[in-house]
Amino acid sequence: MRKVFALVLALCMALCCLTAVAEEDTYVIGICQLMQHPALDEATQGFKDALTEKLGDKVTFEEQNASGDAVNCATIVNTFVSEDVDLILGNATAALQAAVSATADIPILGTSITDYATALGMSEFTGVTGINVSGTSDLAPLDGQAAMIQELFPDAKTVGLLYCSAEANSLYQVNIIKGYLTEMGYTCEEYAFTDSNDIASVAQLATECDVIYIPTDNTAASYTETIANVVLPAKVPVVAGEEGICKGCGVATLTISYYDIGYTTGEMAYEILVNGADITTMPIQSAPQFTKKYNAANAAELGLTIPEDYEAIAE
Repeated sequence: MRKVFALVLALCMALCCLTAVAEEDTYVIGICQLMQHPALDEATQGFKDALTEKLGDKVTFEEQNASGDAVNCATIVNTFVSEDVDLILGNATAALQAAVSATADIPILGTSITDYATALGMSEFTGVTGINVSGTSDLAPLDGQAAMIQELFPDAKTVGLLYCSAEANSLYQVNIIKGYLTEMGYTCEEYAFTDSNDIASVAQLATECDVIYIPTDNTAASYTETIANVVLPAKVPVVAGEEGICKGCGVATLTISYYDIGYTTGEMAYEILVNGADITTMPIQSAPQFTKKYNAANAAELGLTIPEDYEAIAE
């Protein structure tokens, strides 16, 4: 009888151990995406694909879209914290900032973030945050984008810098590229809109310039049709910070693959969750490559000839 009892007890303990292992091997990840548009959508998909390929059905995602509202971001991530998810993905700056405000314990990865020092308010930044945050940057080389403007529009005199004043990372890009363009001899004028309500009117003012530059700006990316309806009739070309904006209202861009940086972020999440990587010492990752692309339809409408080393954006 004792042998039977011992056997039953051993089986129970084994089942408990297996259950514990199963629980340890199952991960819940909260995804807060600022708004819906192609670049952010691709980053989220790349993130999910990377983890699904590595973990299969051992990972589940609670995916929420904040519809462009920072307050919604806070509500979403606070729910994730209360549910004690294993990791939070903040897709875009406002989503990352909300997550950082909500928890100092749950690992937070960002993607589609231009500059982490700006997003996190860090004056001295070495590429490692030192807190429960890491991730990937969507910043394309701003000197390369300035060189693109010079290559395509060498006779232009003025460049209008069009961006959303509510996005700190947009202002960061504008300040950096303005320095490069000024060194090249261009006169730069800033045109900042506050939200979707004044995009059209501010874009109209920007058409006073010979060329317009729009950085990787989430609000601009969501309202490219509005911008296009202003700049194309005015015959003013737009050079954009990323492919989505260029496809909507631009003529050329030096862009990254948002899917690729999302995928890289997913690989980082795997290292944290499964291999115990220390997120506080995990360097911010950048896109592995950049591609010159152009909008064939908009270029044709403006009568522009684009060099052969530019790749046409798929319709």
